[in-house]
Amino acid sequence: MASFNKLKNVLMLVFDWILYGAGVAGHCQVTVTQPRFQQADSSMNVSLTCTFSASGCSSSPPEVLWFRFLTNTHQKLCTPGCTDHQKYKVHSSNNNILLQIKNLTVDDSAVYICGIAFSDSDSPLSKQTGDGTVLTVTGSGKQLSKGKLISMIITSSLLFLYSSAVLTSFVIYKV
Repeated sequence: MASFNKLKNVLMLVFDWILYGAGVAGHCQVTVTQPRFQQADSSMNVSLTCTFSASGCSSSPPEVLWFRFLTNTHQKLCTPGCTDHQKYKVHSSNNNILLQIKNLTVDDSAVYICGIAFSDSDSPLSKQTGDGTVLTVTGSGKQLSKGKLISMIITSSLLFLYSSAVLTSFVIYKV
């Protein structure tokens, strides 16, 4: 966990460096919150939430960035444009940001971090990230239909009867 925090701090420095602007001076302060955990099934799409508050910042909309931390690496998903428009899409409404992830697989399990930046401010608090949401994607939750279940029961029963008949034949003819 210590290496994750160190990587997050490095990311914040890079984040500040990339978005540093010489614009509005002042006391722009941003706070970003994300849910800690979210679980989803691979048979569905998921939306990760990010909420922010800003005080003393310009009225211009902020830049929204999303990053993903895997076991040994990190990826820039939307900085601010998404790298894979088929898989990721950002929706925003006021101070609520959603990262929609389509076609989930178990490989999408990771820590997702939302970043908010008012790049026209030189305040160090105008660019912040959330603590991250741990997304756990489980295997497909598709259930067997009644027809498939009945078919499996009948097949298993017939296989049991056949095995019993063969075993009985061996016992009778062996004696």
